[in-house]
Amino acid sequence: MANARKIALNALCDVRSGGAYSNITLNKYFSENDLSATDKSLATALFYGVLDRTITLDFVLSQYIKTSLKKVQPLALEILREALYQIMYMDKIPDSAAVNEAVKLIKNSKHKHLSGFVNGVLRSILREGIKLPNISDSKSLSVIYSCPEWIIKSFIADYGFENTTQLLEYSLHTPPVTLRVNTLKTNVTDLTEKLLKENISVCSTKVENALEIVGGIDVTKSASYLNGLFHVQDISSQTVVSVLAPQPNENVLDICAAPGGKTFTMAQYMKNSGKITACDLYEKRVGLIQKGANRLGITNIKVMQNDATAINNTFENFDAILCDVPCSGLGVIRRKPEIKYKDITEYKDITLIQSKILENSAKYLKQNGRILYSTCTLRKCENEDIIQRFLDKHPQYELKYQRTFMPHIDGSDGFYCALLQKSR
Repeated sequence: MANARKIALNALCDVRSGGAYSNITLNKYFSENDLSATDKSLATALFYGVLDRTITLDFVLSQYIKTSLKKVQPLALEILREALYQIMYMDKIPDSAAVNEAVKLIKNSKHKHLSGFVNGVLRSILREGIKLPNISDSKSLSVIYSCPEWIIKSFIADYGFENTTQLLEYSLHTPPVTLRVNTLKTNVTDLTEKLLKENISVCSTKVENALEIVGGIDVTKSASYLNGLFHVQDISSQTVVSVLAPQPNENVLDICAAPGGKTFTMAQYMKNSGKITACDLYEKRVGLIQKGANRLGITNIKVMQNDATAINNTFENFDAILCDVPCSGLGVIRRKPEIKYKDITEYKDITLIQSKILENSAKYLKQNGRILYSTCTLRKCENEDIIQRFLDKHPQYELKYQRTFMPHIDGSDGFYCALLQKSR
């Protein structure tokens, strides 16, 4: 039987070194190793917990390690983080067990000569205690909520200190798993009954045809999932589609569609009629959309590879366009905590790309048609500012709806959408 702590450790090292996606990395290790349900739960908690709390953990470790953490051997540092996370945040695990298991991990590696170092640091922390700053400014918020200061300053500028504090606290909560009922095949009542027979409990949400999973169950292994009775989609994404409200027999473009959740929900609104052209830049991701559509029994989707930043002269006369652009992703850091550790320079061109995609999409819309611009970030420079510049440049468009979904207020992922209508 594989060791849960080692699985979490290996996955963490992969994410740190290669920039891999957290969910894909962990699922890879689960598929390759035989883990009990209990060990899988522990590995998941450790993996996401350490990713979530890295800045906090490093703040504490730096008080007990004389050299810069950048000079600490990476595996040893990750082992220290994992052990410290157990000490600080996992009450059911004895501190002594966390330390002993950490020492075992380093002793069973090629860096076993560092076992004394790992043991000494952790024993010092247990002996002398953990000290964290009081909340007073962006720097203290960064330590307490383990979020880079540049993100915090951006949030404070856009939403104020109190909202930012609540937003950061909520970002460390375990996100719910919500389902979109495939109304082409079933309904809420029937799906709920089928899931219960598979020992999967669900509860209703404030969004029509959306159900929330009760408990940490992998629903993608269920017969109901395999039979295409639902797809996994946050309530904010489902609501965004309801704003665009695609109608039966319309001609719709989803310009940045992968992995396809919003495309599938649109097809359900359209009762599998009309046509949805679903695009993505990468061929592999286009294949994911088609695979999902096949599972759900959706036939009105045409998938194609397309660069949204370049003009496509074959696109024209769309009734509705979903423009779910690439973004910094800061609205979904509770699901993908590795996002928040990206360097700010990685986003230097993001607003230019977003504006270009919106401008191109506008060229494909028929008169009286509508565009829904959306992101899964909370930075106003990627949201409201983009829309305002577009409206200033294109007076023939009218802003019909605009909303920012805030996790701590709406209980959803952070999301933004704006509905634009071409009036002439």
